[in-house]
Amino acid sequence: MSASNMTSTHPNVFLLMGIPGLEHLHIWISIPFCSAYTLALLGNCTLLYVIWDNASLHEPMYLFLGMLAAIDLVLSSTVLPKMLAIFWFRDKVINFFACLTQMFFLHSFSIMESAVLVAMAFDRYVAVCKPLHYTTVLTQTLITRIGLAAVVRAVALMTPLPFLLRRFHYCRGPVVAHCYCEHMAVVRLACGDTRFNNIYGIAVAMVIVVLDLLFVILSYVFILRAVLQLASREARYKAFGTCVSHIGAILSFYTPVVISSVMHRVARRAAPHVHILFANFYLLFPPMVNPIIYGVKTKQIRECVIGLFLKKDV
Repeated sequence: MSASNMTSTHPNVFLLMGIPGLEHLHIWISIPFCSAYTLALLGNCTLLYVIWDNASLHEPMYLFLGMLAAIDLVLSSTVLPKMLAIFWFRDKVINFFACLTQMFFLHSFSIMESAVLVAMAFDRYVAVCKPLHYTTVLTQTLITRIGLAAVVRAVALMTPLPFLLRRFHYCRGPVVAHCYCEHMAVVRLACGDTRFNNIYGIAVAMVIVVLDLLFVILSYVFILRAVLQLASREARYKAFGTCVSHIGAILSFYTPVVISSVMHRVARRAAPHVHILFANFYLLFPPMVNPIIYGVKTKQIRECVIGLFLKKDV
């Protein structure tokens, strides 16, 4: 069946180009991508198992970390298998509804990750600024509600996208100039008035990034103020040391977002593959480095992981 055959107003399938302009390098590009995905799978699965298996890690900080690891697994697995199929087997065809599903999961779980990072900032705020109330504030019930709120917010914001895209007639062909179904890359193929999609996509992205980042920054302003009021240098170092892993996770998530946003505005005339590579970096980098950051900087997790491998050796 031809890719351009129409079912109602949309094509049966889209064709994902991969990285336009670098098709001849797809095999070589796949090596770091596959390596990053493998590290993300191993690291996040290990984190989830260690947190689940050790009762001592059933605390708010580690439960939020477990949420982060689960989100990173879904986020990377939504995109990377199909991307590697394009690079290795030139399997560019993706069903129209599979494309919308990929888009929904991709953007929803990105929003969820941002929400969990905000929750982890709140966790660090309570731990440092109100340590005596930590267990009474961050109860299992509250943690469950925060997790559900993160899911509901993401689903509510992203559910309109598939329905908005279904109503368009795609007269500019079925070829998506990307290696996954990114919202704006699909919108560019549509005819008719796409202004609402453009405004909605930008508005959601800006509101999520700005509001969530604002809450994170405010949390760390209060944390820094509380740390500087501590009497001894050792106490200040220990208190702020508990936040280092979270700061690393924040930087790994928001830095690529900011760079990609700046690139779209400053380097508009840059080759398309530059923007696509930055977009892929945003998807691959946090799931790969978060387990490493928390494994290296968090003593309890590091000891549990070492103990896990020592058990296997025995």
